[in-house]
Amino acid sequence: MDPRTSAQDVMRCDKCESAVVQVYCDTCLVNLCKACLGEHVFADLSKPHKIVDFKDRKSTLLYCGCNSHNKQQCIMYCNQCDIPVCTKCIASDQHLGHKVSEILEVVDEKKNKLMEESTELNETIYPTYQDIASDVKNRINRLEKEYRDLSTAITKHGEDWHREIDKLVKKLKAEVDEMKTTQMETLLKHQDEINKKISDIKDEIDSTEMATDTNDLSKLLSVTSNVHVYRSLPRKIILSLPKFIQGEIHGEELSKLFGALSSSSLTSDEHGYSMKTPQKSPEAESFPSVKQLLDDPETVTTIDTGYRELRNVACLSDEEIWTRGKDNTMKLFCINQGSLLKSIRTTSGNWPSNIAVTKSGDLVYTDYDDKTVNIVKNEKIEEVIRLENWKPEGVCRTSSSELLVILHSNDNKQSKVVRYSGSEEKQTIQFDDEGKALYSSGSLYYRSITENKNLDICVSDGVARAVVVVNQAGKLRFTYPGHTPAPKNKMFNPRGITTDSQSHILTADDKNLCVHIIDQDGHFLHYIDCGLSRPLGLCTDTNDNLFVAQWTNKQVKKIKYLQ
Repeated sequence: MDPRTSAQDVMRCDKCESAVVQVYCDTCLVNLCKACLGEHVFADLSKPHKIVDFKDRKSTLLYCGCNSHNKQQCIMYCNQCDIPVCTKCIASDQHLGHKVSEILEVVDEKKNKLMEESTELNETIYPTYQDIASDVKNRINRLEKEYRDLSTAITKHGEDWHREIDKLVKKLKAEVDEMKTTQMETLLKHQDEINKKISDIKDEIDSTEMATDTNDLSKLLSVTSNVHVYRSLPRKIILSLPKFIQGEIHGEELSKLFGALSSSSLTSDEHGYSMKTPQKSPEAESFPSVKQLLDDPETVTTIDTGYRELRNVACLSDEEIWTRGKDNTMKLFCINQGSLLKSIRTTSGNWPSNIAVTKSGDLVYTDYDDKTVNIVKNEKIEEVIRLENWKPEGVCRTSSSELLVILHSNDNKQSKVVRYSGSEEKQTIQFDDEGKALYSSGSLYYRSITENKNLDICVSDGVARAVVVVNQAGKLRFTYPGHTPAPKNKMFNPRGITTDSQSHILTADDKNLCVHIIDQDGHFLHYIDCGLSRPLGLCTDTNDNLFVAQWTNKQVKKIKYLQ
């Protein structure tokens, strides 16, 4: 085998292509044997040839050739023109007064910047895109499942319709048979009566003929005619037959009766993903790991609260929860033991409208009748906000430690969301871009509020039977009107609302006895339907466990719904 073509061949001289390489020209980047070295150097004396041992090849920096001055190396860099330059360039008028640096300094800065960018690509950007790819894959899987469930629901509803139609057809046919039997029996009885009359008339005719033919006058005189009886004809039975009046089938009306699909949408949100950070900092959370929804959520524990009517729950920590019901006492419970740790009574003696927990762990409650927002610090109640023409309902704290409060006007005609920093109003959200009210007016305690991870403001509006989501600036993003088919086939009746680490929005539906899970863009994902008893209040802890305040049985149920 020719050693020059063998896979185990040694490096050969680039010039003669036969001798084993011994040296390397770091200037021209060629392999050379010693026999060809002199010829290579003398072939081009215009540049300095740096000859090194082959093992030390590529150790020499290759400066850029100057475009303006032939055969000159650019050892400097013009910062103003942002180009490498040679010494002749610097001496010329072209770069007069320009700031010039040594090119090696510029190269070092460039290398450092590239290394930083490479680190960012490896440690931040690449892992983030991997997480995004995983998230998209999971959403595709969820999309496939949801559309499959949607088709199944439509098929099942169609089968239900077929069963009802079959029952209706059977019922109508039974009514037809019953009507036919009734009318047929009447006609048959009438027929029997007529036939008997005919027989009697025939006997009368025979008797008359015999009397007129006899010579016996006594027999003739004894015959009595009953013709006058038969002159009175029987009543005629008039039948009114039933008709099948077919209901007209109109496609649009039939569609409304059967059910219709709500519109789907495809939107994009430039703030939908967050850059993954190599490690958590106290100021910013890292990109959350993607968690799958459980097909069958699990009940972890239940806590008896003793309220007459339980309405709200708020997490103080992963071990403790605050609750409020239809009395003037707010209770703190230990989750694991279910034991009562503390009770706080409202200053006014009224029921609290809603409760929340601040970032520092203080309890906040709204007092609708007293028109105040209050904070509990070290078991002492401080009035933070006092209102005149408005009454506070739902309340939540924001990531920036502000408060979002739903306010309801004294005349029951308006509702709005106000952002407070302390007692100072920072923002009011009430109307959309067309000047229409974002939130309904009406009954008390029917609106709850929370802030999502993307800083969207989410309101559960029980009067409007919708979840209304606006962005941080107060611009309407979407309205979620519920999803069909619902577990109990009742109208959507949203009450408590919360979010989790995946930016899911969860809202309690006390008519369908479930919790709706939608994504941050308003698309339905799943129901939590695990034997809930009139769910009203919701909250989540740092591990994405869901706590549900149940009105009917006065219990808080802790539910695991994410993997």
